[in-house]
Amino acid sequence: MFQGSLFQSTSLSVGEITRYLRELLDSDEILRDVWVSGEVSNPSYPASGHLYFTLKDQTSALKCVMWKPQVLRLRFTLQAGMALEAHGAISVYEQGGQYQLYVDSVRQVGEGALYQEFVRLKTKLEAEGLFDEGRKRPIPAAPAAIGIVTSPSGAALQDILNTLQRRYPLARVVIAPSAVQGDAAPAEIVAALQRLNNEPGLEVILLARGGGSLEDLWAFNDERVVRAVVDSRLPVISGVGHETDFTLADFAADLRAPTPTAAAELATPDREELSARVRQLARELDDATGARLEYESAQLTSLQRGLERISPLRTIKERQQRVDELGFRSLLAAQGILARAHARYSGMNQLLSSLNPEAVLQRGYAIVRDPLGEIVRSVKQAIPASRVSIKVSDGEFGAHVAGGDEGEGA
Repeated sequence: MFQGSLFQSTSLSVGEITRYLRELLDSDEILRDVWVSGEVSNPSYPASGHLYFTLKDQTSALKCVMWKPQVLRLRFTLQAGMALEAHGAISVYEQGGQYQLYVDSVRQVGEGALYQEFVRLKTKLEAEGLFDEGRKRPIPAAPAAIGIVTSPSGAALQDILNTLQRRYPLARVVIAPSAVQGDAAPAEIVAALQRLNNEPGLEVILLARGGGSLEDLWAFNDERVVRAVVDSRLPVISGVGHETDFTLADFAADLRAPTPTAAAELATPDREELSARVRQLARELDDATGARLEYESAQLTSLQRGLERISPLRTIKERQQRVDELGFRSLLAAQGILARAHARYSGMNQLLSSLNPEAVLQRGYAIVRDPLGEIVRSVKQAIPASRVSIKVSDGEFGAHVAGGDEGEGA
């Protein structure tokens, strides 16, 4: 016979027990901040932008979910079979009744140790002052020649060359090919930097490669490469990886670009901007030249006037003018003198004419001269029987003076 319990048992619903388990897991300090390693299985990228995958090893499997904001920060695409370390928190998906890892970051297996080494090297080199902003050199605004250190077969090189051709085709480009990944890469990068530093005419060096994992980019965290960048005679622009990738070479470089293409852009001026600047400078030059010519013309006019004021030529011209004035006045004076003389001459001539015996003769008078040619002015001068000459207006004739008898003729 079945006998019931003295106390009625309390049952929980599926949702209640699932919620209890979720709260239990969420409150665990270890499970809220955990790294889990395993092999990626069944990665899925739905339209929502979230990422779903499974981490598994030889004995177990763990469902994982990564929300879209974290997915956007991924530097690589998850692929099945990839060895991965995922960081996040273990919790329960209540609707599915399963526990899963809510992932906020991932790294490929081995990156954890590499990252620790990265931090150690960064601290060491930073303490030496290799990353100080004060030691970094300015980048030339319009370099005549540009050196490039990168892989000759990588897409980064073509991106750089296309950008340089588009923006500033005047620049001469010298390529120092080098491996950018693997054990041999650091030594090759150092040698390439040294070659470009010995190249005549170069003004700046681009150190570049495309994106990749921390392990892929590790050559640019090598201490030899960092010191070669610092020791470079020429300024160095680093363009390694993607925008979110940082290497120690970036910190040592004189200028860090987020991508190889951006490195080429930072190294060169844009020819469209240069053309616009040249046109603006041409206008400013025209304006400045016109203003300067106007100013100099005014200065020249002022100097000419000042020179004219102190020049002997002005005195000479004034004296010439004075001579002209005196000559004109002398001419007027001479003309006045001549006019007065002519008037006096005319008056005297008229007087003389009035006193001219010839004029008297015209009025019927005659001039009588004695034999000696003297004019007979008195009867007493007329000697009887003497011969005299009588001049009338139209000629002269002779006559004899009569004797004492009144009837006796000449």
